[in-house]
This record gives sequence, C-alpha cells and structure tokens, in this order.
Amino acid sequence: MTQHKSLLLGLLLLLFSNISFAQKATVTISEDAKVSKILSLKKEMEKENKLSDGFTIQLYYGEKNKANSTIRNYRNSYNTWAASIKYETPNYKVWVGNFSSRIDADRALIEIKGKFPSAFILKPERSK
Repeated sequence: MTQHKSLLLGLLLLLFSNISFAQKATVTISEDAKVSKILSLKKEMEKENKLSDGFTIQLYYGEKNKANSTIRNYRNSYNTWAASIKYETPNYKVWVGNFSSRIDADRALIEIKGKFPSAFILKPERSK
C-alpha cells in the first residue's frame, strides 16, 4: 500500500510540476503601413487585368458610345463579375471578369451569352 501511495504522490507531483512551470507566450505582430497599401494596389491591378495571365470575356468591340451603352446594360443585368472598358486605337472594348481558369470563364460565358450573344472568351496580353 505504501508503494501505491508513493507512486500516486509521485504522479501528482509530476502533474502539478508541469502545470506550475508552464510558459505563457504573447505574440505581437507589427505590420508596416506599406503592406496594406501594396495589397490594395495589387487588388486594383488584378481587377484591371494587369497581373493576370487568365481569361476575360469580351462583350463588345467598337465605338465609344456603344461601349458605354454595353457596359451599362451589362452592369444592370449582372453584377457578378467586374466589367471595364479598354481602349485600343481606334476602338473600345468591353471586358468582363478576370478568370484564373478557362473553365471558370466558360461557365460565366454560358450565363452571359443569353443577353450578349456575340460575347467570347479571350486571353489578354499582360499589360506592362
């Protein structure tokens, strides 16, 4: 019985010694203010297809007034993917989305084709 008591006492001491010597840590992370500015800039560049090697959908190619009309029509019908107007002398292009994969672009095109039957997928060259 004495042997059991000493074993029990030893286990209790071992258990409480781990608890009493446990360390508490606090981690403080300081972030440079430039990091959030860089992340915002990166997001904006991705929206404008300046960083992507992905795909976009072209809704229109032609004169400015019709391009503006097309983008308004798109925004009134869909708000799922960002749309923008690109100028390439002498015409304007209405581009929709910034898709990382062809399958994502295909899915969006299926939905968009109902309202914009001449829409097609393209892989724009990266802006420099």
